[in-house]
Amino acid sequence: MTTPPAFGTLDVSDFTVGGMLRAGIAIRRAVRGAQSLEAAADAIVRYLYEHCVSGPDAERSCALVRFYKTHPFRALQPAQRDFAVQQLGAHPVDPAMRCLTLVATAGDRPEWNARRRSRGHQAIPLPSAERIRAAPMIMKLIEDLGLDIDSVLAGAEPAARGPDHRSYDVFHVEDALGSPFIPAQRDFVIPERIASVVGFGGLLRSGELFAVVLFSRARIPASSAVRFRAIALDIRSSLFTFDESMTWTAS
Repeated sequence: MTTPPAFGTLDVSDFTVGGMLRAGIAIRRAVRGAQSLEAAADAIVRYLYEHCVSGPDAERSCALVRFYKTHPFRALQPAQRDFAVQQLGAHPVDPAMRCLTLVATAGDRPEWNARRRSRGHQAIPLPSAERIRAAPMIMKLIEDLGLDIDSVLAGAEPAARGPDHRSYDVFHVEDALGSPFIPAQRDFVIPERIASVVGFGGLLRSGELFAVVLFSRARIPASSAVRFRAIALDIRSSLFTFDESMTWTAS
């Protein structure tokens, strides 16, 4: 007799409707009681890192899980502002400029479990559409989530919403090795044996973009990746009560 899957376990190589429903319930429970968006995001990435599995032995599949959110430069913490300024170089700083900010992270290495220890992703400035287009992964993430660059740069819902508009969707790279959309091939993809990448998210109530990105050692087919749309909606609903004044956990 086959042992039933653990409640909330996600088999990323064969992500069924039942698994999707269990995972959604588990994520909403994990977020319950969080006092800040950062605490909620930390619970989300920790859950996904610990419960995404693959294969008959249900081995952990994710090497790294990260939660990102756009913030205006003026809303960043001092250390994040310094980080963004260093990334900008000679480009002038606009207080309203959006930055794709690392809110929470969980992974195999010690430094992948603290957002402040990230060497390249603490706060990625997005000063212009041209700057976004020059970053293939960010560009594909925005496109695949069904958003437009102008809305992301403005931190607002699109002005015109068509009948097929989504406020959440999925970014998927089934073959990470050699993909132009996944950077750090030599330093990350190859040594960590990353097979597939899935990102899912959309717009929060504030109009800011959020995205959760899974870097998986197990191959994630399109039939599994598409089910993360529902998880994106579960996360979006769970974060509905957090406004911009409730982003960071007091340290």
